[in-house]
Amino acid sequence: MTPNEEWGLIGKVAIVSGGGAVGDGIGNGRAAAILLGRAGAHVLVVDRDIALAERTVAMIAAEGGSAAAASYDVTRAADCAAMVQDAVSRWGRLDCLDNNVGIGSKGTVVDETEETWARVMNVNVETMFLTCKHAIPAMIRTAGGGAIVNISSISALRPRGLTIYSVSKGAVIALTKAIAVDHGPDGIRANCVVPGAMYTPMVYARGMTDQARETRRKASVLQREGTGWDIGAAVRFLLSDQARYITGQCLGVDGGATLMGPSRASD
Repeated sequence: MTPNEEWGLIGKVAIVSGGGAVGDGIGNGRAAAILLGRAGAHVLVVDRDIALAERTVAMIAAEGGSAAAASYDVTRAADCAAMVQDAVSRWGRLDCLDNNVGIGSKGTVVDETEETWARVMNVNVETMFLTCKHAIPAMIRTAGGGAIVNISSISALRPRGLTIYSVSKGAVIALTKAIAVDHGPDGIRANCVVPGAMYTPMVYARGMTDQARETRRKASVLQREGTGWDIGAAVRFLLSDQARYITGQCLGVDGGATLMGPSRASD
């Protein structure tokens, strides 16, 4: 497949954290990695489980794209620094960062524990702080700027009984906007994608009844499910030259679910 030059991604280098998925499933990170590869970018696919990252790389390579797999734990500063250096060492520059790593939680502030609070905030927020902390100087040094996309959640905008998760995803939005303001003069753009009820391996691997899936489908104005491809397409757009004048924004990819009344997670 010939890369589409209109994206302005040919020869650029992207890191996609959380870029693996179970089997051949299409999660948000895997979809973004494949679409970036199709657009001509070199993609470092990062996952703690190297086998999952390698499968994504194989899918990119099967289409003629350029990618490499790496195992790093982005909850650790040293791993984030090594991840960035890995991409620069392989391809000489760093242009794009797509942050997908995250975990869920369920309960109110009364129900939840301090341990869960610390864990969710560490995985959902601190990882993005650390990856951006190390990626931004490399982008400025090697490419004269770059673009970052952080994955938030509709739960940040419409809480529904997932309190700590909602707070963490709200923090992702605030972090993204702060980065956009702080580093815009350095040529860095930072934006958020805010997914709704996407049908991805992370969701269905935990088990889902037909009734629950139908409830999720009906939660959007469009009355259909989103998939990892929908998130990947939004990420590719925001990382591309098509979005050269867009920064500090939150792009909802939710089928219009935020236009409807919330339903609690227990419903």
